[in-house]
Amino acid sequence: MVVTVDLDLGQARAFVAAAEELHFGRAARRLFLTQQALSKRIARLEDALGVALFHRSGHAVELTDAGRRFLEPARAALRAGDRAVAAARTELRPLRVDVWGHLYGPMRTLRAVLDDAPTLAMELGASRDLPTAVDALTRGSIDLGFGRVHAITDHALTDHTPREHAGAGGGLAPSFAHRLVRLEPLDVVLHPAHPLAGGGRVRPADLRGSVLWCPAPLDRLDFLRRFAGRFGIAAETAAANLGLEPLLERPRTDPRYVCVLPAEMVLPADAGLRGVPLVDPTPLYAWSLLWRGEPCAAGRDLQRAFAETAARRRWLEYAPGRDWLPDADHARLAGSVVRHGW
Repeated sequence: MVVTVDLDLGQARAFVAAAEELHFGRAARRLFLTQQALSKRIARLEDALGVALFHRSGHAVELTDAGRRFLEPARAALRAGDRAVAAARTELRPLRVDVWGHLYGPMRTLRAVLDDAPTLAMELGASRDLPTAVDALTRGSIDLGFGRVHAITDHALTDHTPREHAGAGGGLAPSFAHRLVRLEPLDVVLHPAHPLAGGGRVRPADLRGSVLWCPAPLDRLDFLRRFAGRFGIAAETAAANLGLEPLLERPRTDPRYVCVLPAEMVLPADAGLRGVPLVDPTPLYAWSLLWRGEPCAAGRDLQRAFAETAARRRWLEYAPGRDWLPDADHARLAGSVVRHGW
């Protein structure tokens, strides 16, 4: 006789978190539970299944053979449950998307996608940076994020972003995934009196005699830190990111300073500065969609809309030697979803 077990998704979620973290304390913090509550859920699940799922040794745990067999079906059950909830809620609210990297104008890209897919209903919000977006996804207050995905340093973590969501090497936990959707060329912004302002193109290596002016400390600006390091450019930073016009004030008043901004961005009419294309190689800024778990139906629609717009506008073109990307961005060039960090 086959005994039917009514699987409790809360218990399954507790098991999956503990199986991925192999630490009850970290798994409990990930789910915003006490460790005692997490342990009780797993104990009830083991009682219902009639098998032990973990070998316990103090705070550390290991999966039993039964636990290893149960892990992937449990993940699939959670994904199915998330899809069922999302399907029921689809008509109740628009897709919630947070953007970050505001200095580089993420809304330009989103606007282009929405122009191509006007039926998508979306509620847009703003995250300060990637760790803030990770926190919002963890809490379930947004469905997807849009910005540059990169390794998260300890210093960049917010007070509300648990350390376990930035795993070894700064990668995110296995529950997060992201897809590259645009590679955007960058220009250097110069004072007209800068020695390089008279030409039609500038090589990144030519900027070694200049000072790269950055909107915030470099440990919070992954791309600019890697760009300055790769091409040996001296960098100085403002105390806080106050937006585009305050950033441009430094090169406007001192020709030694330069900024790096997307080529399509329109400078303020009164900026008194020049944007010059960077070549040999051209640095590319990588924009990605980020989500946690299985995207809802509207989230998958947005992913498809991004893919169609990217193909039509040739957003993902990259040529080794002609273009430059930080090493960490190369893993996303194939267009596949990246999970388990990068």
